[in-house]
Amino acid sequence: MTLLHVPVIDLTPYREGSMEGKARVAAEVGQACRDIGFLVVSGHGVPEELIKQTYDVSKEFFALAHGEKVKADRPAPDQVRGYSAVGGEGLSYSLDEPTPPDIKESLSIGPVDVPAGDPYFTSAEAGPHFAPNVWPEKPAELKPVWEQYFREVDRLATDMMRIFALALDLDENYFDGTIDKNISMMRVLRYPRQTERPLANQLRAGAHSDYGSMTILRKELSDGSLQVKNLAGEWVSVPVVEGSFIINIGDLMQQWTNDLWRSTVHRVVNPDLDSPENVDRMSIVFFHQPNFDAVVECLPSCQSPENPPKYGPISSGDHLRSKFVKQTTFGQGDKAA
Repeated sequence: MTLLHVPVIDLTPYREGSMEGKARVAAEVGQACRDIGFLVVSGHGVPEELIKQTYDVSKEFFALAHGEKVKADRPAPDQVRGYSAVGGEGLSYSLDEPTPPDIKESLSIGPVDVPAGDPYFTSAEAGPHFAPNVWPEKPAELKPVWEQYFREVDRLATDMMRIFALALDLDENYFDGTIDKNISMMRVLRYPRQTERPLANQLRAGAHSDYGSMTILRKELSDGSLQVKNLAGEWVSVPVVEGSFIINIGDLMQQWTNDLWRSTVHRVVNPDLDSPENVDRMSIVFFHQPNFDAVVECLPSCQSPENPPKYGPISSGDHLRSKFVKQTTFGQGDKAA
């Protein structure tokens, strides 16, 4: 039966290491990726205390005056680094759907353990993908906490890619060589309490699909604003379960699987102005993106004479850059002061 709502999957059997447990988790994950492209995972191994520290230090940053936050402003449209003010992006533009800019602000970083002097990371081919992170001056604790969070969730992403491989009838380590120097991004989003009615079609985050292999999201327990469009064409809310992450696959994984798996359109809707839900919200997002030179082409288990590849090869880095520039350049409105 096709899943029309987002399932909750316990990763513990996979992490315990038995063949039976790994196969069971892979089957559940595979169905979720085929049917709806989203899943909620528990048993992931990321420490809850680290997640709380990440929330707390991020709230300190966003509570600063605007003039202080913009000291860490994004240095260039193609660099996923630094601060972006309310109105600085329009996610729907990544799907060529013009709407007013999104009602959110963000702080973003890229890889945190980049070896000094290695030409792989500094060459012209690497482009902006390993650009230095732009760290705010305050709070001082933000940098070490965020770096540790990045490492922990990157480890979870490696687990998930190995589960994906099993679900696709591939060797468990099939993707390892495509993600060992990944160009992933961590971003904390603040959706401010709304004091006036949004413009027509303006959302906290406009309808979009994500770009890379997967997104790993942590939301506040009482925040039910994330919606996905299922195969019946209905917008359904994604459950927020204590101690869990929300995971969805992105466009590159859909191409890798020849459309067997779905990069599902989703959005973050506005609260009613007079609703108890109309409060500041914060989400921690990890966008997992393969190595910039990883060539994404149809997986061997996802093609046949009757089902030939639908997409030509594309590098991970070229795909990410084109999507992000649309989002940040064409989707800008007047930034908040």
